[in-house]
Amino acid sequence: MWACGLAVYVLAVAHRSSFGVAGLAAADRFGAQATVLSLFVVVQLATYAAMQVPMGVALDRFGARRLLTFGALTMALGQAGMAVAPGVGAAIALRVLVGSGDAAVFISAVRLVWGWFDRRRVPLLTQVTGLVGQLGQVVSAIPFAAALHRFGWTPAFAALAALGLATAGLAAFGVRPGPHDEPPLRRGLAGLGATLTSPGTWLGFFAHLLGGVSPNVFVLMWGVPFLVRGQGRTPAEAGALLTVSVAVSLVAGPAIGEFTARHPLRRTWGALAVAVATGAGWAMVLLPATPRPLWALAVFVVLISIGGPASLVGLDLAASFNPPARRGAAQGVANMGAFASAVVVMLAVGVVLDARAPGGAPTLADYRLALSVVLVPLAVGVVGVLVTRPRARAAAGLSVPTLAEVFDRYRGTGGPGPR
Repeated sequence: MWACGLAVYVLAVAHRSSFGVAGLAAADRFGAQATVLSLFVVVQLATYAAMQVPMGVALDRFGARRLLTFGALTMALGQAGMAVAPGVGAAIALRVLVGSGDAAVFISAVRLVWGWFDRRRVPLLTQVTGLVGQLGQVVSAIPFAAALHRFGWTPAFAALAALGLATAGLAAFGVRPGPHDEPPLRRGLAGLGATLTSPGTWLGFFAHLLGGVSPNVFVLMWGVPFLVRGQGRTPAEAGALLTVSVAVSLVAGPAIGEFTARHPLRRTWGALAVAVATGAGWAMVLLPATPRPLWALAVFVVLISIGGPASLVGLDLAASFNPPARRGAAQGVANMGAFASAVVVMLAVGVVLDARAPGGAPTLADYRLALSVVLVPLAVGVVGVLVTRPRARAAAGLSVPTLAEVFDRYRGTGGPGPR
């Protein structure tokens, strides 16, 4: 069951990242400038974020099998349209379709983990789900890119659409409810108000924001321009630094998942620690007025990339502070945190750069000022976690021992204290 969900998610990531690989080909095909092409990423990501709550509600109503099938079919339809899109307007509309289908997939794959595995294994397997899904970037970067180069635009996108249809069949015939699944809600909107007013839902939202906003902004849009035009690095060096980001996720993901499972009462500590590390990383590259050496840029990438897997702690928080029947909607809201804030930051960075460098040649000083916008959602996220954490614990009747109490018990028993 889990493998079926993983297959759909891997291809969803391939669909999501396919346009980044096809950017130059799109410029030639549609005759569009870079500013217009950047709208494809922003629109698709904004659609993904906006559709999280509707897809979460639908997940509680219809279950993972139908949502995975719907997502795979919708993305396949969008990619089939991209294969024959006549112009920029149609192509952007089709990326909205891809983003809508993509929004259904990850939360449904995570629902399979909750439905088929015991609670102790859920955090680690959620991390593994996210990591395996990133193989979709390999699909878009190697076989899709090769097909695009050799056979052209239409056959390459048509091949992705065909693969999407295959994964839709895999979901439709291979996925079933798990032993830990709750019966679906009879009315799709039942409990949505309680989900949206639950402090645990918003605790998950802010925790997801803290971890995910920086890597999303850096990897999906502004990382390469900042490194090449601002820091004076070659495209090859910029690509190598993005590879470091993937490697960090592979190492940090399982460790964060195991920490979450072992210390469920300290999950927000991990989210806040990652926020501090992320802020330190941005300070390394935004405060100095001169380009940073390659090692410093590598440290920066490591620090912000830990946030990718750490953001999934937000989904775990939202699920655990809501009843099982509302888990999909709660995780949908939480999953909006990083993506919605990333869209806002991406647009804000572009506005600042256009204002500072209307000629289209921004300097390091321009990038330093523009990218400092990312510190605003980080600050909002920290405040949000600190405000919603005690409310979520109180609503759940959860009493968390202080560290002093833990150490006292540890000394008194000669063994580990409560986690």
